[in-house]
Amino acid sequence: MTPQEIRPRPSHKPRPWVDLLVSIIIPSVILMKLSGDEYLGSVMALVIGLAFPLGWGLFELVRYRKYNFIAVLGVISVGLTGGIGLMELDAGWLAIKEAAVPAVIGIAVLISTRTRYPLVKTLLYNPTVLDVEKIQAVLKERGSEAEFESRLLKASYFFSLTFLFSSIMNFVLAKWIVTSASGTQAFNEELGRMTLVSYPMIAIPSMIMMIAIFYYLWRSIRRLTGYTLEEVMAPHLAAKHENSESSDSGSSRQDP
Repeated sequence: MTPQEIRPRPSHKPRPWVDLLVSIIIPSVILMKLSGDEYLGSVMALVIGLAFPLGWGLFELVRYRKYNFIAVLGVISVGLTGGIGLMELDAGWLAIKEAAVPAVIGIAVLISTRTRYPLVKTLLYNPTVLDVEKIQAVLKERGSEAEFESRLLKASYFFSLTFLFSSIMNFVLAKWIVTSASGTQAFNEELGRMTLVSYPMIAIPSMIMMIAIFYYLWRSIRRLTGYTLEEVMAPHLAAKHENSESSDSGSSRQDP
């Protein structure tokens, strides 16, 4: 076996600010500032805008074997909104598209509650985040499994509400910001502006809601099992947490 074959794959470190810059901010600026005929034009601005999230997503997939959610989101967002402009569809279709995507996801969350694999379990209550086996063992011992499943169902409903919020806000923003005829430079500029505004007005509140749902889930685990968060973290996360604490304590001992 050659050295190249045995060389370990580089570890993937999340870089949310780089993700946002490459996948959202740069494409938005290109659509807003460079889509005029004196610069790139509508078609070329869309193509180059798409190249950034697409290229970044492919790079992360090839190098780390990881799907970059923000890059995928950037491709879908820039591609669909830009495509509406290129096909010169009525701007009203943009508002419908912006509202439809999160609405469909929210409906999928609700439907998943009737299956064996609710999306809340897949995203939050899974072995990569929590020590599920340890939690389930104590729940079974205390006879609290049914109550915990009820709380998971409530978390799923809360989760679907975040997408309802996103759907409504997307529709309102699209109607408010994008008012020019599709296929024009003004339309492209408004698309880029809408994409930028959507993050502080939609993405950040949605993220806060997600954190609140996780807190609700953790509080439920705490009440039903008596474990602290550190005690139910997934083993690999707990190991990282312990290593971080030990390194911090070691550095503090070395300080004069």
